[in-house]
Amino acid sequence: MPRDNGCERSVALSQLEISCLWWVVAKGKSSWEMGEIMDISENTVNFHIKNAMRKLGATRRIQAVIMAIRLNLL
Repeated sequence: MPRDNGCERSVALSQLEISCLWWVVAKGKSSWEMGEIMDISENTVNFHIKNAMRKLGATRRIQAVIMAIRLNLL
């Protein structure tokens, strides 16, 4: 039986969730750095990343990024 790698499901991420994940993967930025760049608080960055992780079923940021890439969200 094939293993479910999560690539067949549909996930809707907000633009801010996508932007935060992009900064994680593209530039390796911290939440504080992303907040400065995007002109939002560090807590708001963490909120959006945690929402994306929850929607994707990820337990770590990098896992969320990989899943988003596999789903063509990034």
